[in-house]
Amino acid sequence: MANNKFMILVLLPIFFISKSVVSVSNFTLAKPNCTDHCGKIPIPYPFGLTDECSLNEYFLVTCNETSRSHRPKAYLMNLSIQISNISLDGQIRVLQYIAHDCYAPNGAFVSGNNPSISLPDHYIVNNTANKFTIVGCDTYGHVYGTRRDRNYITGCTATCDTKDDLLEGSCTGLGCCQMTIPKEISFVKVKLGSFDNYTYVNDFNNCGYGFVVEESVFSFSPENLTNLRDVKKLPMVVDWGIKNESCLEAQKNASSYACKSGNSECSDPSNGSGYRCFCKKGYEGNPYLPDGCQDIDECKNPSLNKCKGHCENKEGSYRCSCRIGYRGDGNHGCVRDILLALKLVAGFAIGIIALIFVACWTYFELRRRKLIKMKQTFFLQNGGLLLQEKLKKRDRSLLEMVKIFTSSELKKATNNFHESMIIGKGGYGTVYKGVLQDNKIVAIKKSKEIDPSQIEQFINELIILTQVRHRNIVCLLGCCLETQVPLLVYEFIGNGTLYENIHNKDKSRFLSWEKRLKIAAETAGVLSYLHSAASTPIIHRDIKSANILLDALFTAKVSDFGASRLVPMDRAQLSTMVQGTLGYLDPEYMQTSQLTEKSDVYSFGVVLLELLTGRKALSYDKPEEEINLANFFLYTLRKDRLFEILEENIVCDETREQIIEVSKLAKKCLNVRGDDRPTMKEVAMELDTLRLGGRNSWAKVEGDQEEIESLFGEGLNSISFSDDCSDGITVQDDSIRSYY
Repeated sequence: MANNKFMILVLLPIFFISKSVVSVSNFTLAKPNCTDHCGKIPIPYPFGLTDECSLNEYFLVTCNETSRSHRPKAYLMNLSIQISNISLDGQIRVLQYIAHDCYAPNGAFVSGNNPSISLPDHYIVNNTANKFTIVGCDTYGHVYGTRRDRNYITGCTATCDTKDDLLEGSCTGLGCCQMTIPKEISFVKVKLGSFDNYTYVNDFNNCGYGFVVEESVFSFSPENLTNLRDVKKLPMVVDWGIKNESCLEAQKNASSYACKSGNSECSDPSNGSGYRCFCKKGYEGNPYLPDGCQDIDECKNPSLNKCKGHCENKEGSYRCSCRIGYRGDGNHGCVRDILLALKLVAGFAIGIIALIFVACWTYFELRRRKLIKMKQTFFLQNGGLLLQEKLKKRDRSLLEMVKIFTSSELKKATNNFHESMIIGKGGYGTVYKGVLQDNKIVAIKKSKEIDPSQIEQFINELIILTQVRHRNIVCLLGCCLETQVPLLVYEFIGNGTLYENIHNKDKSRFLSWEKRLKIAAETAGVLSYLHSAASTPIIHRDIKSANILLDALFTAKVSDFGASRLVPMDRAQLSTMVQGTLGYLDPEYMQTSQLTEKSDVYSFGVVLLELLTGRKALSYDKPEEEINLANFFLYTLRKDRLFEILEENIVCDETREQIIEVSKLAKKCLNVRGDDRPTMKEVAMELDTLRLGGRNSWAKVEGDQEEIESLFGEGLNSISFSDDCSDGITVQDDSIRSYY
């Protein structure tokens, strides 16, 4: 049953191809008094079943009506080339034997053949419609023969391990492979071979098959491994032409010129030699017969004409006409030929245009009002009135310090917040680089959605930050409250983040110990100012190297106050939901949810470790004991291995004492209990003193040398240091990767 289905699938397209030629209208195909069919196969002139009915011997067809199937079979030129179809478009379809190569389970050869086909003059194998195909799971094959009196060869390989590897309709090497064949070949021979005589796949495939087949007819199926043995032949497309002349050469001899119809034209094929005849546009039939190309009546078939009115057939064409009172519009249509109709149409068109204009104006006006209303809604939603009220109660100079930008200003500055303007993303929003109308470069932070209950706190924080004018804090220039989420506008810092400068190898070599100590001191000074000198104490809550920006002179600029909290003067701690960055979070804060200024001290201690070691706060690519930098640092101190983890380019004789002091300071900042940590004011004083070459009095203890040895090991004095601690070259980077 499966074999019968395959035969039907193969032969059904051939049947329809034959039917398509038979149905070329009712025009004459053959010469007068000549048979134009062999069974159901059309035999159009220049082909014929006798010498008188064919153009010459190359187009002689033999019709065998004594076949066992009782169906007449057509053969080309008394050869064994069986024809299944002839087309006046310059192609015939012939049936080509399938090559096979079969083996027994023990690998012994059983049967095989290497069929070939040799085409006479005027016939060439079509190289675009056919494909050389191999079917099998242990098979390779070649097709070779003659091309322009020279030999050619090409081939491919088909293999598979199990039948499950095969895919329906796929012929890319698993059980089936296909290749194109060269142009202008007249002799085809197929030869097959096997790598292992099918010994490894014999349980489901013991034969290979090869053939040149019309691509549109054959579609691979896993069943082909077995059912192809019952199919003897498959169709192959062959191109034919008249003589071995071009159109230009043939037209010189009118008596032998094959395009006999007065409405025919000549064409040179792209494959092979010789020429072909075709009916001109608007005609159909057999161009090789006198008066063989007859006019097509396009008016009888709506798909062949574009008339919107009346269609009138013409020789080789058609004409569209209109009834009385109408005239042609030049596009196959009809229009009224009276002035009133034109006025009505013009009036209707003007009315439509006016209506469209009014509709567009109304739409854009409503849209403008809706946009204004939406901006007002966002302004109120984001606390705009509250901000204005608080500004009025304070010094009027704040009105100049806090500029309230419009959304259109910031859209223009960022090219409508285009992705190319993004310079950083973080947990609290996205930062864009913007250029204001006065060419001032700014950083614009587009916050994530804010809880409505926190609006008043956001406004209070905004007011406080406008009053915090510190050289080491990124300056807040203003805000925009007309958008769904508030937009904050900051000064632009162009040398990247401390995180980048530490952990980027190309940049870290320029970050000398002197610069690192300067950055640490400046950052500590900012936190000391926020904790104890600001009018309302502020806890930053997200101190990390990625939130410390550097300008061209490596001056530290603390940024990102999105998680910051204001601390009332009468309270030393706040109960909050734990927020911050893993690796920098105060462990006591994580356990108790009690936020104090000592939480910033712990985070700053981790930043000191990054400056000392060049390592990240969390490094998941390192061994388990080295993942958390703070824990690993304290572990190395206990093991007297401090100098094993320090950044190599900062250690030398001149910096040893300062590095030891900063390490001691970092250890104190990382105490588990907040009460055991120093204040940021004490930390800032210690770092400033170190920069000046001395030591702060609060850090002095009895037996200082003994304490150093207890912290860092007795072997400290035996460690050798590099003498090269020179400053690197200052490099300015126009990109910024963090957020404010």
